[in-house]
Amino acid sequence: MTMPDMVPAMSRAAAIVTDEGGMTCHAAIISRELGTPCVVGTGNATEILKDGMDVTVDGTTGTVYKGILKKASPDEGNSQAATPVAAAEYVPITGTKVMVNMSMPAKAEEIAKLQCDGVGLMRSEFLFTNYIGEHPCAVIEEGRADELIDKLAEGIAKVCRAFYPRPITLRTSDFKTNEYRDMKGGADYEPNEDNPMIGWRGCSRYVSDSYREAFMCELKAIKKVRDEMGLKNLNMMLPFVRTIEEVEDITDMMRSVGLRRGKDFKLYFMAEIPVNIFMADKFCEYCDWFSIGSNDLTQLVMGSDRDSDILGHMGYFDERNEGVKRAIAQLIKVAHEHGKHVSICGQGPSVYPEFTEFLVEQGIDCISLNPDTFAKTKRIIASAEQRVILRDLRNLRTKFLE
Repeated sequence: MTMPDMVPAMSRAAAIVTDEGGMTCHAAIISRELGTPCVVGTGNATEILKDGMDVTVDGTTGTVYKGILKKASPDEGNSQAATPVAAAEYVPITGTKVMVNMSMPAKAEEIAKLQCDGVGLMRSEFLFTNYIGEHPCAVIEEGRADELIDKLAEGIAKVCRAFYPRPITLRTSDFKTNEYRDMKGGADYEPNEDNPMIGWRGCSRYVSDSYREAFMCELKAIKKVRDEMGLKNLNMMLPFVRTIEEVEDITDMMRSVGLRRGKDFKLYFMAEIPVNIFMADKFCEYCDWFSIGSNDLTQLVMGSDRDSDILGHMGYFDERNEGVKRAIAQLIKVAHEHGKHVSICGQGPSVYPEFTEFLVEQGIDCISLNPDTFAKTKRIIASAEQRVILRDLRNLRTKFLE
């Protein structure tokens, strides 16, 4: 399977095929952003595929063919070639904000051409792999904290400039211990965990003595981009928020570097743990937005490892499960009652049209999509909004006639 430090190599690949991984694994997420054909969870690709073989990879159907298959031309065999006609893809206007997920600054200029409302999820951990390539604690111990801050700021600013003045939501680092260990110097700072997906990740890192200074560098980089570089379209999102106590500690850390919530600086919490749903009214006091991480929320509601290709093939990992949908509906209801907004940045809306329609019906404020599914899914959102309007008008008419 792929790991974050493999991103530079993945960027040069014509296609990606792995033995392990589910639809939300690292290889799947990055390949979507790169626009690279990818098939994950094959089980035995590294045994069957050998160096020097020619293969054709179809990421749409999840098939790897032997040899180079020629894609048939629509007018193949016709005596007269059709005249190509340029046509822009129609993207409707929607009441629901529609943003994109991205992580790689090198793709920012290209993705910014989409008619989107901004970036709903920028993953900072890929800045570490692309711009730094070393474990942050190792960099700090060598006395290079300023270098770490400058490189993080450089990567963040590249995306902020490309999309300006549209908002950018930067999720601070959410590395798992197995991913961090593979980085240069990582083995000295990362413990071995049997289940890193529910281990030392997200906010629990930031408040720990052994990682606190590394997180402070992230905060200083955000401050630098906003104040020294003048890119006020940058907002911040905290991942894997487990307790109110850690939120209060992190808020104090933010204030210590001059980061305070306000009209032009919003703090998001990822909503990806059942406690975020059960205690939404309490978490509302400390944030402006919730962003549903449907990948992790599904994993923890269903008790289904999102990286398990076995459970994935058996249908256990599915955002459309009624329990997951009830959790999302409850969060939207409570957040709106407290004057907060809700977005979603997980893979579900990019994969399942009916899940997108459900979110619109629940009144979600923003949907963030994989760039390759943006136009198609925005049309689904517009259609769902029209159905909601028609339904409400019919109900109003029925009530009036009664």
